[in-house]
Amino acid sequence: MENFPLVLVLSSIVKILIIVHLLLIGVMIMIWAERRVSGWMQDRLGPNRVGPQGLLQPVADGLKFLFKEDIIPDHVDKPLYVLAPAMLLVPALIVVAVVPFGSSITLFGHEIPLQIADINIGILYILAITSLGVYGVVLGAWASNNKYSLLGGLRSSAQMISYELTLGLGIIGILMLTSSLSLRTIAIEQGSYPWQWNFLIHFPAFLAFTTAMFAETNRLPFDLAEAEQELVAGYHTEYSSMKFAMFFMAEYMNMIVGSAVTVTLFLGGWHFFGLENVGGPVWSGLISFGIFFVKTAIFLFGFIWVRWTLPRFRYDQLMNFGWKFLLPVALTSVVVTGILWITTNSRLVVGIGNAISAFIVVSIVAGLLVMTTPKPAIQESDSQFAPTALDAVE
Repeated sequence: MENFPLVLVLSSIVKILIIVHLLLIGVMIMIWAERRVSGWMQDRLGPNRVGPQGLLQPVADGLKFLFKEDIIPDHVDKPLYVLAPAMLLVPALIVVAVVPFGSSITLFGHEIPLQIADINIGILYILAITSLGVYGVVLGAWASNNKYSLLGGLRSSAQMISYELTLGLGIIGILMLTSSLSLRTIAIEQGSYPWQWNFLIHFPAFLAFTTAMFAETNRLPFDLAEAEQELVAGYHTEYSSMKFAMFFMAEYMNMIVGSAVTVTLFLGGWHFFGLENVGGPVWSGLISFGIFFVKTAIFLFGFIWVRWTLPRFRYDQLMNFGWKFLLPVALTSVVVTGILWITTNSRLVVGIGNAISAFIVVSIVAGLLVMTTPKPAIQESDSQFAPTALDAVE
């Protein structure tokens, strides 16, 4: 305890409690926002009965799940069936420990960083913990002993292989320029102005990383593991009550954490035109937290916007998109960033080179796919001989 003053120990406990509660409150807000924003986009009201503007709808949903009968079918593997929802929820909770959500606050002569744990391998920690979430989906699907659930779990595991590589390769260029695996260092290196942020320097990698993150959270248009038109509900078909609710709590938590990580890596973290330095040692920290909160909220709005705009991919389309487009773009970004950074040491040149190379790669891949597309079995010239409904009537 001599090396860790009481103020720092207490501040760590307080930060853990605040972040966990903010995540839980954030899940409730996202449940409400998803319905209200989708209603606004589709020109309808959305929830507006339970509380003012429907603000108490998440509370009503939570109470409904809490008091529903918890049914465990006889044919399931009970230990794994019960464990699976927790294996999704726990990684979503603990991955936020290394995300910096502001600069720092000075109290009683001690500088307290607005981050639970600033470890020097923060990126590796995030990639390791987020990859564990798929085990909850696969185990829940397998333990349910249901064919629809099993197919959803298999889809999720295949998805994970196709986008996890892109998720890792998309941030390699950032690590090259920053020379650090610490998320706090990455945020500080970007500076206060948007033209210094990584999303411009590594724009193709930013798009690939964001797309892979959508797949990571099993959100439309990448919710192939659920796909109610094909698999009833997929991996959570046999779940009910709070176990069913835990799957969706984990989904919304992953959305919040994924948005926070993207803001840290690509959108300057808590920086915005120097506003994070306004005020004293306390106010500057609170303002930086507010900036980070607003950026994350905007990105979460993008999650909702995409869900209610794009249709679901077909399964083969998802796999082709992951392996034939996202992976080559992310891999090209790594190579081009390395070559240009060594030869020019200019972030502007790296950004321009990444954009040009990504355009070339996508054009080549699209051209090759068009040239190798198989012809339909019935050609247009043969259509006059094809049977029709009128022929059947005659």
